[in-house]
Amino acid sequence: MLSVILWALGISLAINGVMFLVAFWLKSDKLTDASYAVTFGVLAAMALAHSPRAVYAWIGGGLVWLWALRLGGFLLYRVMRAGRDRRFDGLREHFWQFGKFWLGQAITVWILMLPVMLALSAGGGQSVLVYLGAGVWLAGFLLESTADLQKYRFTHNPAHKNQWIDTGVWRYSRHPNYFGEILVWVGLYLYAWPALSAGGRLIGLSSPLLITVLLLFVSGIPLLEKAADQRWGDNPRYMAYKNRTSLLIPWPPKKN
Repeated sequence: MLSVILWALGISLAINGVMFLVAFWLKSDKLTDASYAVTFGVLAAMALAHSPRAVYAWIGGGLVWLWALRLGGFLLYRVMRAGRDRRFDGLREHFWQFGKFWLGQAITVWILMLPVMLALSAGGGQSVLVYLGAGVWLAGFLLESTADLQKYRFTHNPAHKNQWIDTGVWRYSRHPNYFGEILVWVGLYLYAWPALSAGGRLIGLSSPLLITVLLLFVSGIPLLEKAADQRWGDNPRYMAYKNRTSLLIPWPPKKN
């Protein structure tokens, strides 16, 4: 187990380290999301290379690849069309500040992938949790994909300029894409559970916990909520939407 954890960390650091040097040299942030997705895919492939290659392992790797391909492709297309990622304004020109983001990204991918890598390397087994995990993953994947597509189409419609999205799945949650993301990693943890030792289950729990903490308290919802309040906080219609709509978990709107 320790060897899997260590080589996975080394691979994640190596991929993001090389991509960071290229991105810093080009003063570009178009490689960050591509590197993020590629790291997931490579780690899943390496875990499969060390697995008995049973159907369980191939399906588990496929879930990661499908999610990474969809999210990475979407994020890359979005930044290519926008021309830049505003998160890195004032950072991409500074080696250490820009590098800290890439280091954090490498460690994040590594932690998120821990239960999957340990499970695929072990081979897997039959359990109702395998099917439950795959079902939770599918629900999260579909919700995240739908939310991203709906918001992208909304924000790129000139008729919706300077408006917030409150239609589709966004009518039921202010951050449905983040809830979908959390479900993806909860589902993968459940899928991995039967193949993990007691120690592996404890270590692997860091994956869904990390993504939940990041999105709820660090780099996800707090930043977007602050930006939305600064932009529309004096708009009664926006405040009404905010008050009636669930923060994260999709839920029927409250009656004002």
